Amino acid sequence: MTVSVAVDNMDRLSPAVRPAGRTVMRQTWSDLLFLHWRFPPEQISALLPPGLEVDTFEGAAYVGLVPFTMTGVRPVWSPPFPPLSNFHETNVRTYVHRGGRDPGVWFFSLDAASSIAVRIARTLWKLPYHFAKMSLTKANGEIEYISERLWPNPLPASSRIRCRPIGPVTPAKAGTLEHFLAERYILYAYARSRLYTGRVHHTPYPLQSAELLELDETLFAAASLPRLDAEPLAH
Repeated sequence: MTVSVAVDNMDRLSPAVRPAGRTVMRQTWSDLLFLHWRFPPEQISALLPPGLEVDTFEGAAYVGLVPFTMTGVRPVWSPPFPPLSNFHETNVRTYVHRGGRDPGVWFFSLDAASSIAVRIARTLWKLPYHFAKMSLTKANGEIEYISERLWPNPLPASSRIRCRPIGPVTPAKAGTLEHFLAERYILYAYARSRLYTGRVHHTPYPLQSAELLELDETLFAAASLPRLDAEPLAH
C-alpha cells in the first residue's frame, strides 16, 4: 500500500480548461448535493487501484456522497430522448491524482435510475454503475433524494437524504476546500489491469451551503467504507 502525501504545487486549474479532441456526450447535471467526510489518507489508499494516489487537502482525504439529477444525456450526434436521457444518480467518490498531476475523481460506486445507462456505462466506460430505484422531490424549500439499489451487488445499498440549500450562491475560489472537492474534471476507471481516464467540461459550479436535515444510508458500507460519526460538509 502506498500512501500519498499532499502535493501542494499540483496544477488544479488546467483540468477546467476545455480539453482538445472530440466531444462524446452531452448532459446537464442539476440539484447536486455534495456531502463530504474527512478520512485518514491511508484508509482510502488501501481501496485504490494501481496507478492512483489519494489526493488530500491539509493532510486529509475526503469521501463524498453526491446525489443529483441528469437531463439531456445523449451522444453528441443525437437529440435528447426524455425516457432515456433523464434520470437521477447518486455516487460515492473520493479524490485522487497520478504522480502529482491530473487531480480527479475515483468512484467507489455510481447508482442510476436508468438500466440502459447503467449497462452502457459499465460496458463502455468501465465505471461501477448500479441500477437503482430513485426519486428527487422538492417542497417547502427542501430537497429529498431517495435511492435503493436493485442490481448488481453489493446489496443492500440505499440512501435517504433531505437538505435545505442556504446562503449565497457563488463559484468556489481556487485554493479553498470547496474548490478541491467540487471542481473536478477528470475521472478514472480501472478494469482488466488497465487504468482509464475520462474528461468532462462545464462552467464552475454555482455552489451554496446546505443544511443537512436527514441522512440514512448504506452506500458507504456497500463500498467497504466506514462512515464517520462527524457531521459532513454540505454544499
